[in-house]
Amino acid sequence: MIVPQLRDSLQARVVWGGNVVTVGGGAPVRIQSMTNTDTVDAIATAIQVKELALAGSEMVRITVNTPEAAQAVPYIREQLDRMGIAVPLVGDFHYNGHRLLSEFPDCAQALSKYRINPGNVGKGDKRDKQFGQMIEAAVKWDKAVRIGVNWGSLDQDLLASLMDKNSKRIEPWDAKQVMYEALILSALESAERAQEIGLAAEQIILSCKVSGVQDLISVYRALAQRSRYALHLGLTEAGMGTKGTVASTAALSVLLQDGIGDTIRVSLTPAPGEARTQEVVVASEILQSLGLRKFVPSVTACPGCGRTTSTTFQELTKQIDDFLREKMPVWRSAYPGVESLKVAVMGCIVNGPGESKHADIGISLPGTGEAPAAPVFIDGEKRMTLRGDAIAAEFQAVVEDYIRQRFAPSSQNT
Repeated sequence: MIVPQLRDSLQARVVWGGNVVTVGGGAPVRIQSMTNTDTVDAIATAIQVKELALAGSEMVRITVNTPEAAQAVPYIREQLDRMGIAVPLVGDFHYNGHRLLSEFPDCAQALSKYRINPGNVGKGDKRDKQFGQMIEAAVKWDKAVRIGVNWGSLDQDLLASLMDKNSKRIEPWDAKQVMYEALILSALESAERAQEIGLAAEQIILSCKVSGVQDLISVYRALAQRSRYALHLGLTEAGMGTKGTVASTAALSVLLQDGIGDTIRVSLTPAPGEARTQEVVVASEILQSLGLRKFVPSVTACPGCGRTTSTTFQELTKQIDDFLREKMPVWRSAYPGVESLKVAVMGCIVNGPGESKHADIGISLPGTGEAPAAPVFIDGEKRMTLRGDAIAAEFQAVVEDYIRQRFAPSSQNT
C-alpha cells in the first residue's frame, strides 16, 4: 500500500490538562466531531462529548452562542474531568464570540481551542475590532484557534471587492473561481491578522468549507499551496446517510491521498434515532481505509451471493464488528496494538478458507449445500471447527482469547 505523505505543515497543540493533541507537523491526522445538544444542558452535553470521545473523536466542538451556554462550559469540562474524559473542547463562536470570551473568562479558560468564522465576527469597522478581541483572548489564555471560513457565511465585503476587481480583468474569472479566491483570502488574511495581534502561527488551524466535492478539492489544493498552516478538512452540510457518507469520503480521500489535511470532520446529518457517533465511525474508517491510521480491528466479510442464502454470516459479521467496537475503549489501553488485528468472516467455501488464512483469525461459514461446519483459522492455520447453534458465541470467545494471548503485556501472561 502506498501511504500518503502529509504536506509539511506547522504543528499546532490543543491542550487540556495533561492531554496534548498535536495537529499538523507530521502528527497523525486527527478526528474531530461536534455535539448537537443544547450546550446550556451541561449534563446532556457532557454525556454526548463522552460518547464521541469514546468512539474515537480526539477533539469535540460545542456551540457557545449565548451567555447561558458560555456559563455552562466550565461545568461541562468539570463533568468530563470527573468521568476521566480528557478530550479537548473546542468552542464554536459566531456573531458574539468577542463578548462571550471577554465576559466569561472561565469559559475562555475551560476551552482548549476556539473556532472563529471570519464572515460572522462583525461588519464594517466592527469586524477587525471584534476579531481582534477574540484573538487577544486566545493569546491571553494560550489557546489554539481554527479560523474557519464557510461559503455559506462568507465575508460579503471581501467577495464584493473581488468581484469588482474581477470585472476589470482583461479575461475575467468565472464566478466559481472568484468564490474560491474569496474563501482562501478570507482565511489567509485573517491568519495574518491573528499573527499581527500576537497569536503564534503554530496555534492557527485553517479551514475553507464548502458543500460540493469538487469545490472542496479545488479550494484545499490551492490553500495548501499558499500556506503552511495546519488544515482542517470537512465537507460542510454533507447530508444524511449514504449521501453524506459517500460525499465526505470522496472529497476527504482525494485530499488526504494528496497529503493535504491535518484534522477531519465528517458532518453527517443523523437519521432519526441514529447515534451522533456515526460521524466519528465514518471518519475513522476513512483514515483506516487509506492506511493513515488504525483505530479498530478490521473485519473482512464477503458480500454474499447465491451460495450464501443463509443470513448466518451476515449476522455473525455484525455481531463481531459491534463486539470489537464496543470493547475498543477498554482494549485500547489493556491490549496495545489490538487495533491492527485482522478478522475474516466468510460465507462459503469459494473464498472463505483463503481469506481466513490471510487474516489473523478467520471463520469460513458453510454456504448453501455445504457441510454444516465452520473451520476457524488462526495465524494462517486451521485450528478448530465450530458446529451447531452457538457458533457466534463460540467464535466471539475465540477472538477474545486470541486478543488476550497476543496483545496482553507480557506481565499479564505470566
